[in-house]
Amino acid sequence: SLALLLASQRLVTISFHPSRTNQPTNKQTNSVTAIMSRSKQAEAKVEAVEDDEDLGPLAVSRLEACGINATDIKKLTDAGFHTVESVAYATKKSLIAIKGVSEAKADKFLAEASKLVPMGFTTASEYHKQRSEIIHLSTGAKELDKLLDGGVETGSITEIFGEFRTGKTQLCHTLCVTCQLPLEQGGGEGKAMYIDTEGTFRPNRLIAVAERFNLNPDDVLDNVAYARAYNSDHQMQLLVQCSAMMAEQRYALVIVDSATALYRTDYSGRGELSARQMHLARFLRGLLRIADEFGVAVVITNQVVATVDGAAMFVKDPKKPIGGNIMAHASTTRLSLRKGRQNTRVCKIYDSPCLPEAEAMFSINDD
Repeated sequence: SLALLLASQRLVTISFHPSRTNQPTNKQTNSVTAIMSRSKQAEAKVEAVEDDEDLGPLAVSRLEACGINATDIKKLTDAGFHTVESVAYATKKSLIAIKGVSEAKADKFLAEASKLVPMGFTTASEYHKQRSEIIHLSTGAKELDKLLDGGVETGSITEIFGEFRTGKTQLCHTLCVTCQLPLEQGGGEGKAMYIDTEGTFRPNRLIAVAERFNLNPDDVLDNVAYARAYNSDHQMQLLVQCSAMMAEQRYALVIVDSATALYRTDYSGRGELSARQMHLARFLRGLLRIADEFGVAVVITNQVVATVDGAAMFVKDPKKPIGGNIMAHASTTRLSLRKGRQNTRVCKIYDSPCLPEAEAMFSINDD
């Protein structure tokens, strides 16, 4: 640009100066080459910065360049739409529900967002290439990482269910630390978000795990955002805050421990079963949307219920995860935990689209 223009002007001056020959000297040529080289390096740095900005979710403010005014952008952010992807993935019905958004505006939002977010068909080879670049977060146990083909997968929901004292919460605490590790060490180089519905979050466990991985405990604690959910509606509202925080900073993990505990108390009996399942489905859909938009790993824990009918005596394990088919279809990978001898626990692949049914044993220690 400017450097190239100066270089070209200098070449002209060198070539047509009346007191010099028409051919520039080697010293002058080397000087021009150095200027052009520095100019190319500067342009490469600018392109690299632009490429970094294009990575990850697009801020919803990018829609201003597409003809959407700032007032409408504020309406979208107030309603929980902080990225262009969230607008593109939304239904027309949900956009019209925003106060001050007409049907025509909703159509314009969707049309402009779909231009910035690829939502069409692609080849299987291209998608396979994208899948090969997916990051896996280490669980801190080698055998468990081997079972999960590298660790907990980002961009999807992983469900962990089991009885009490099977290691669900301890595994979540470990993931809060390992997600902060560098990529080459099985981490995600990002922060963690922890939604606690049972009151079992303990920061001192994070400090013990951080010391195991030679991390600064204070930095580890600062990189974990914690919130206590007090009812199922509050649990749903926290997802909106999650999206707002993730649009500003880099997060690698979202944990909900447990996803179903509050639903068991807020909804009781068969009369409220349908309402409970619909509310749970919306919550899980919100989690999946966060995983799609920001590429984070979503880990939820689930409780179990014992089968007490006559068929229980013919079943090897009468305990099954609660949530029904709604929970089963929303989770990409389902892990079953059970107690072993002493401090050991057994993890089994209960359901997965790509992992074979297998088991791995791990232990829970102080670190």
